[in-house]
Amino acid sequence: MHLSKVSGLLFLLIFSPSSSSSPNYDLFESWCLEHNKAYASEAEKLARFQVFEDNLAFVESHNAAANSTYSLALNAFADLTLHEFRSARLGLSLGLNLQLSDSVRGGYGGRAVFRRSDAAVPDSIDWREKGAVTQIKDQGSCGACWAFSATGAIEGINKIATGSLVSLSEQELIDCDQTYNTGCSGGLMDYAFNWVVKNHGIDTEEDYPYHTAEKNCLRNKLNHRVVTIDGYTDVPPHNEKLLLQAVASQPVSVGICGSERAFQLYSKGIFTGPCSTSLDHAVLIVGYGSNNGVDYWILKNSWGTNWGINGYMHMLRNGGTSQGVCGINMLPSYPTKTSPNPPSPSPGPTRCNLLTYCPSATTCCCTRSFLGLCFSWGCCELESAVCCKDHSSCCPQDYPVCDIGTKQCLKICIFMVLSEASLPYDGLKEAYSSTVELQLRYVFVV
Repeated sequence: MHLSKVSGLLFLLIFSPSSSSSPNYDLFESWCLEHNKAYASEAEKLARFQVFEDNLAFVESHNAAANSTYSLALNAFADLTLHEFRSARLGLSLGLNLQLSDSVRGGYGGRAVFRRSDAAVPDSIDWREKGAVTQIKDQGSCGACWAFSATGAIEGINKIATGSLVSLSEQELIDCDQTYNTGCSGGLMDYAFNWVVKNHGIDTEEDYPYHTAEKNCLRNKLNHRVVTIDGYTDVPPHNEKLLLQAVASQPVSVGICGSERAFQLYSKGIFTGPCSTSLDHAVLIVGYGSNNGVDYWILKNSWGTNWGINGYMHMLRNGGTSQGVCGINMLPSYPTKTSPNPPSPSPGPTRCNLLTYCPSATTCCCTRSFLGLCFSWGCCELESAVCCKDHSSCCPQDYPVCDIGTKQCLKICIFMVLSEASLPYDGLKEAYSSTVELQLRYVFVV
């Protein structure tokens, strides 16, 4: 006879270790506080604790090995099974590479193939130090690593070409780049580069923010083409020397195998595997270096700052295989840019209603209304101003209180009702004289 789900849950609750019997439960509680973890029920919390204990044993076993070049830790993913982690945090769809048609490979802007250069490369480089890398981002449970890798590469070349570092919108790629890429279900960086070329640019993170989910493409945002690229270049696979030359010039997008348990719980050091070369995750190479004679790549990930070295990983370079550790040499590419970005669009007029407009950087204020409906509009010569109730004046946003009687704009208006026995006005004035930000009005009651 098979146990039902309910009886299986009862078995879990009865025979699993409780908080009082497990020596690791206090550690788990501290970990939950550190990472702001909360669970829907005690049963779920107990199940997560068991996963946590299993990951703890794996971390301790690895860190006890004397010959490892990297360490593991109980990071933000320590309550996830490897299967859960793989389902939530990857997103490189290598199968899409088979669909890379000639029109995409040589389409508008086009794909180029990296050619070897005779120029010497520096012994080390870190594009973070050169201001070409934005902050660590977090893709969450959306499989859009491809979008984060692509925007990171575009952010880098834009900084190098224009001197300006602008955080770009992964959400626009997820929502709007639907020709081959499939949003949170996966994608490829080359398709993303090709989309940005054909779209004549990409919007900023601030204007089109990330939502950890696929949304409808905001077509009005497509006009906000803040950063452009001219094309993209594929570095020939299985050639680490060419990849090194490319990274010496700019940050480079790569595919890797990120689905191993050691990758999930990586903390610091030079990651050497073990891992396969089945590419399922996308990251950005932002530099390279050496430590005690061991060469490494600097990888920017998109799993937040609670993973790895504040969101980064050092991965073995020159490991002796053409594929590279975790297949890092197999799918490198980067965007190209020589042309300037389009000029910022001039601000348009402010619409008051269907037929009435005010000039840009002004505010529409109602000058005549009846039963809550405005029949006449005027233009306040202040941006984002507060319209006063007299229908003839306005106040700046940082002094939003209209004192119609004195024709003044106040920062904060506090009404205080005082009796004869209250503190005299001079005393109140002295008490509040140090509070520069407050503008006070008093109503005296005799």
